[in-house]
Amino acid sequence: MTASTLPQRSVLRGIGVLHVAAVLVLAVVPFLLVFAISFGHKVEGAAWVWGFELTNYRRFFVGTDYPDSVSLLYLKYLWYSVWYALVAAILAVATAFPFVWLMTRGSRRAQTVWLVFFLCSLTFSEVFIVMGWDILMSNRSGLPMVFQETGLTDWLKENGGLDLLREWGLATPRNVRFKPSEFATILTLTYLVWPYAVILLYPPISKIEREVVEAARTMGASPFTVVRTVVMPMVRTPLVGAVLLLFVFLLGAYVTIAVFADPSKHTLSISVYEAVRGSTLNAPFGSAQAVVLLLTAAAVLVIGQRFLSAKTGGH
Repeated sequence: MTASTLPQRSVLRGIGVLHVAAVLVLAVVPFLLVFAISFGHKVEGAAWVWGFELTNYRRFFVGTDYPDSVSLLYLKYLWYSVWYALVAAILAVATAFPFVWLMTRGSRRAQTVWLVFFLCSLTFSEVFIVMGWDILMSNRSGLPMVFQETGLTDWLKENGGLDLLREWGLATPRNVRFKPSEFATILTLTYLVWPYAVILLYPPISKIEREVVEAARTMGASPFTVVRTVVMPMVRTPLVGAVLLLFVFLLGAYVTIAVFADPSKHTLSISVYEAVRGSTLNAPFGSAQAVVLLLTAAAVLVIGQRFLSAKTGGH
């Protein structure tokens, strides 16, 4: 070991210590604080006090009146949290994949333009995006008005389409209606993370050699067969990883759920806010919900990792 390598090793060691300290301060300590608060006790008419009781978790899973009665309200919120996030993440990755594949077949200049465009789109906040979709789906100035003015609503009435949309919660007896609905919620969430899906999938797909695709085409495989049997197995891990990352990101979506979801189909993010900042000011119960949501995200990540390990044979 030379004398010149000692300062370098010291610098690297110092950077490693800073990384560990950053993770502790920004991730571990806040989680431990929320976890500790979740065992606290809410004082009626006041704030809350530290404690160690499972009342908040019991309320989450079976309700406050257990064993006299059982309430699954917050488990339903958890279900919709997972449902919205998982479906939107899968749709975003499923639609971004063919787009990225076609994009990487173009020139380098075109790819650069697209990437700059999507990077710029990331500057839009969730509030800004939801506001745009809210206007687009508004009954007076959005798509329902377009349906009404162009005669599509009358055509749907004559052909039974409006009755079908009413069964799906997307229409009234007079016209189509897109909010509140699961359709509008999932569509907006998908749009919200679609640029992220493109950016996540671009590096692994762009590294696929053109010679591999050309060899498969030479052997008589159709373009669809090439993508299905050659390209997708090569990027299986990035695809699943993108779904998991977007899923975790969407679990905490708030504005989209508040605007487009039916109140009976709200998520835990709404419930946590109402508990912590709403009229109840029940921080312990809000913390308990946050802990359950975090553990759910961790469980889904573990399942995804097991799925990838099984597909790749543990490598």
